Amino acid sequence: MASLQLSSHFLGKNTTKHNSVSISHSYSQTPFTRLFSRKKFMSCSMSMNGCHGDFKTPLGTIETRTMAAVLSPTAATERLISAVSELKSQPPPFSSGVVRLQVPIEQQIGAIDWLQAQNETHPRCFFSRRSDVGRPDLLLDLASQNENGNGNGGSSDRDLVSVAGIGSAVFFRDLDPFSHDDWRSIRRFLSSKSPLIRAYGGMRFDPNGKISVEWEPFGAFYFAVPQVEFNEFGGSSMLAATLAWDDELSWTLENAIESLQETMLQVVSSVVMRLRRESLGVSVLSKNHVPTKGAYYPAVEKALEIIKHKSSSLSKVVLARNSRVITDVDIDPIAWLAQLQSEGQDAYQFCLQPPGAPAFIGNTPERLFQRNQLGVCSEALAATRPRSASTTRDMEIERDLLTSPKDDLEFSIVRENIREKLNSICDQVVVKPQKTVRKLARVQHLYSQLAGKLRREDDEFDILAALHPTPAVCGLPAEEARLLIKEIESFDRGMYAGPIGFFGGGESEFAVGIRSALVEKGLGALIYAGTGIVAGSNPTSEWNELDLKISQFTKSIEYKAAATTTTLQTIN
Repeated sequence: MASLQLSSHFLGKNTTKHNSVSISHSYSQTPFTRLFSRKKFMSCSMSMNGCHGDFKTPLGTIETRTMAAVLSPTAATERLISAVSELKSQPPPFSSGVVRLQVPIEQQIGAIDWLQAQNETHPRCFFSRRSDVGRPDLLLDLASQNENGNGNGGSSDRDLVSVAGIGSAVFFRDLDPFSHDDWRSIRRFLSSKSPLIRAYGGMRFDPNGKISVEWEPFGAFYFAVPQVEFNEFGGSSMLAATLAWDDELSWTLENAIESLQETMLQVVSSVVMRLRRESLGVSVLSKNHVPTKGAYYPAVEKALEIIKHKSSSLSKVVLARNSRVITDVDIDPIAWLAQLQSEGQDAYQFCLQPPGAPAFIGNTPERLFQRNQLGVCSEALAATRPRSASTTRDMEIERDLLTSPKDDLEFSIVRENIREKLNSICDQVVVKPQKTVRKLARVQHLYSQLAGKLRREDDEFDILAALHPTPAVCGLPAEEARLLIKEIESFDRGMYAGPIGFFGGGESEFAVGIRSALVEKGLGALIYAGTGIVAGSNPTSEWNELDLKISQFTKSIEYKAAATTTTLQTIN
């Protein structure tokens, strides 16, 4: 399939993993990377690396045990501690397995608020689904056309709003690109009968690229099933604890229980607080862009020359920038994410922080794909305009976006490429609408949804192979765009523009890791953004678009607001 071959560089093709993979530090050393390189790199030794297991051997058990509902997180924590002790006294008779213990809570509490209260020394993850109110649900449309499919795997958690997790019951990390074997290793720990046992994480934009120091702990990919997890539903919540073990990996049930008990004791000592989304109360000491404006303009001109050349097949390339912000006090990545969430109901929010790593956070509007059983949907999102406080002016901007030949070209390249890729793995593909405008808090884009029915559920890996990277974050053709990006960009994108999300037994969902930042204590933040270069692009307009895209991050830290502290309020 041509479209799969097109993206083959971005995911591993070989099933044999190689242990000797070099990490290059050839990127220019900034204060961020120099300081980070002095820190001792922490390996993910607190649990087992599922990539080292035998994916051909099923686990002895994968199960979820649900306890009676309680009124508060404190009561839920106490109930879980008792359940873990009972499990220790009456262990399952298997040499490998996953057990999730969960306690419903009869009130809705923000998962991000729970995460804010937890110990920062643990690995952390957060994933919040965006609101799709007002848009057609193409997966439901497909399901209604194929009622013979088993759809109960994802129905029970359709009201899941967001998930926060600490620790790792099992993690999956390697320096080699994510391969089909790695996917099978993750799937080994998942089951459609336990739909909330999920592996959250992400992958590098270009896993074969040289890894800079700040991205080392993430590897080429990193996923984890959280040890302790807080689920926020519409109208209720849930606290869960998960154990995973495999004697063949020298990680026994006894090891898993002991590790979980240590984590649970720290959860007990925490008080859940509610964040009020106010100013972060920090001041910017310096802000530097890579590339600089003087270097970015020639890069755009070079890309345009290649696009216009008759011998070149390149029709689009996405050129990115990172902006290094140093502040007077540390930025709390979870508080920052909470601010983004307050204006980002129409976007995914995520946080991924492996052991000893910076926190990678984002507020991305773009879905890579969502799979529910055999149904899979994706979307095309391209071309950018600002919003206006004036309704009349905002509509004028929308009309300009809809009628712009340059923007229509950029958007059509993305939509038709995704359509072609879905056709390669699906029996039927629906596009609805062909083109419309999607309005976010600060910007608006051209937008379309696409959905199809997979031939087999095991084709999930092929979804990633086909869809990542989309022309919206790389270009077209993908390989030619990647080579130009490698030549022009002088920094490591890491997981910026990579797939970020989760694998589940009945459902999986990934966003595109754009509108994102890497946050490290004492080192400030690296904020990432990119723009698509096509025939007709203008360097000045593209640079201004970069500033517009990072404004959601910078607005809260460039000026001290009157209320400079984040107020915390106890939840009873």
